[in-house]
Amino acid sequence: MKIAILTFEGFNEIDSFVAFGILNRMKKAGWKAEIACPAPTVTSMNGISVTAQRPLEFAAEADAVLVGSGVNTRSIAGDRALLSRIRLDPARQLVGAQCSGALILARLGMLDGVPACTDSATKPWAVEAGVRVIDASFVASGNVATAGGCMSSQYLAAWVVARGAGLEAAAGALRYVAPVGERDAYVSHVLAVVGPFVTAPVAA
Repeated sequence: MKIAILTFEGFNEIDSFVAFGILNRMKKAGWKAEIACPAPTVTSMNGISVTAQRPLEFAAEADAVLVGSGVNTRSIAGDRALLSRIRLDPARQLVGAQCSGALILARLGMLDGVPACTDSATKPWAVEAGVRVIDASFVASGNVATAGGCMSSQYLAAWVVARGAGLEAAAGALRYVAPVGERDAYVSHVLAVVGPFVTAPVAA
């Protein structure tokens, strides 16, 4: 499975890197998550610069696409030229967004008529954009999911693995990153959050 983690200037490190780390635990199954950016290099909200592994256009060919958040997301969501570079097809792709990344999915028409999660700071803007925001850390409707709160990026990653390879595979990936001494409780909690939104695995 090819996975694009869309990462923009001013990005939140937790959103991109936590999902990146968990999803690449599936390398032995032939999965590969990559950081896709609008420029060769982007700098995070806290000053970490990263080199893009892929351009934004990689989203069109990926099997799953996750959109991270950041301090510039509101302006990015209003940049038509930038958004025109992102092609998504939830009929064949898993699509997810973290916190303010929901604004980008909304502008791309991915959240029409479905509930969505975001962070408290973004909520007013999301509502203004016509998004039906719910008070939850994770929700999915079909192949489109959103998560609210930085640490809920683990839910997006687990959902992608569960949808692509099953709940057992998701549990295995989560065990690699779980705090020592808390593995069973941690894995059970994450799967309890995403499990209700998991159907049969999609073709990788």
